[in-house]
Amino acid sequence: MTRPPLSEQAAAIYQTNPQRELPTRRGTELVMLGFAALIVTCAFVLVQVNQEQELSWSILWYGLAYLALFAVAHFAVRRWAPYADPLILPCVALLNGLGLVMIYRLDLALQERAIQNGRAYASTAPKQVLFTTLALVLFLAVLILVKDHRTLTRYGYISGLLGVIALALPAILPASLSQVNGAKVWIKLPGISIQPGEFAKILLLIFFASFLVTKRDLFMVAGKKVLGVELPRGRDLGPILIAAVAAMGILMFEKDLGQSLLLFGIVLVMVYVATERGIWVAVGLLFFAVGCVLAYNLFTHVQQRVANWIDPLATYYDDGGGYQVAQGLFGLGTGGVGGTGLGGGRPDIVPEANSDFITAGLGEELGFVGLAAILVVYLLLATRGMRSALAVRDTFGKLLGAGLSFAVVMQVFVIVGGVTKLIPMTGITTPFISYGGSSLLANYILVALLLRISDAARRPAPKPKLRAVAQAPLAEAHTVMVTRPPAGSGNDAGSES
Repeated sequence: MTRPPLSEQAAAIYQTNPQRELPTRRGTELVMLGFAALIVTCAFVLVQVNQEQELSWSILWYGLAYLALFAVAHFAVRRWAPYADPLILPCVALLNGLGLVMIYRLDLALQERAIQNGRAYASTAPKQVLFTTLALVLFLAVLILVKDHRTLTRYGYISGLLGVIALALPAILPASLSQVNGAKVWIKLPGISIQPGEFAKILLLIFFASFLVTKRDLFMVAGKKVLGVELPRGRDLGPILIAAVAAMGILMFEKDLGQSLLLFGIVLVMVYVATERGIWVAVGLLFFAVGCVLAYNLFTHVQQRVANWIDPLATYYDDGGGYQVAQGLFGLGTGGVGGTGLGGGRPDIVPEANSDFITAGLGEELGFVGLAAILVVYLLLATRGMRSALAVRDTFGKLLGAGLSFAVVMQVFVIVGGVTKLIPMTGITTPFISYGGSSLLANYILVALLLRISDAARRPAPKPKLRAVAQAPLAEAHTVMVTRPPAGSGNDAGSES
């Protein structure tokens, strides 16, 4: 009996046992987005009831805007990143929605105070909705244009150069165009202000990831050994040192200590992830300690921040003193474990309550339990990003995904640690929650890149194409001589195949 060719056998097996398609989990994402919308809607209702003792049409406007924006985001992910992690976008939607609720709640309080004082007040919640719309436009652009995150490696050095230039622009501009509250980190244009450092952070992450991919082995074996540490060659280590030192030096000159700490932590973690050598963490922490001592002795604003951290009440009435930190701590103490309830506290008496100190307002009205739940959402977002970074197949994706995920964790640690007096206050925004356009735009670009990496990690490998076994032409086929078996052997030669 003649057997069919191997290619036909494989095709038959494949037809009877087809390869299972991995679920995209977009339905799960849609359900979680609905749950986030329910929480945000209930929060809006509580604010209205506690503040104005009635419900107004503004809730309907904000609710419909929120639903429309994230419905578009969901269908964009379904179309251009169908295998992305189903929890990343709902976590972002929940954080963004809670931030919008708190900004709206502060608007109501500040508007009432302005009316009592006979002044006009411009609400910031509609601007936050506009910023969210622009952020989602950038989110869609990244998903559509960056079809494969690995293409970003082509622009590694260009990204590093653009990142350093973006950081340096506010430093070279006059104070009238770049300085706000003592920090030269803005570019103030007619009708709009941009903080280029937020975008520089992502550009530098792309540069560091692409550089470490190409120089990873040199960080572990090449160069001289100093005190038992194998150092890379100067020409290999030079680009990343120049970029990191230039970026942090510019940020310190601009008095932007929060971004300096954030960038330093991200670089240190990415070097550790690339090399898996703890010695680089120790060396980085040593440089960090030296940098802290130098910054304290060279810059008076650093000394003021440290004094406010040690005892904010001692500098309570000083110019640039501990008034803001102390008021935030009073609010957290008032909230206690369960909070005063949305609309039941006084977060509006804290300076910069809708940006730098928005977590103090959330802690006052939601209490320790509510603030801890928000931090868990941040942790879940970063964990899912790290999981995608571990699962993706290429080294660049692993480094970039880890850096982007850690950037969220580090930024939350720096701002919440400053508000709670765990570390000196640095003045950066809380991702997705704080009022502000630059931070929101940059963080949605970050989320789009995370979703792209997650899609690549969860996307099934392409199905193998079955190729027919090539048969030699008849003229080139070999002839095999078969010997007839002896008569009476009991074998039937015709049954041979």
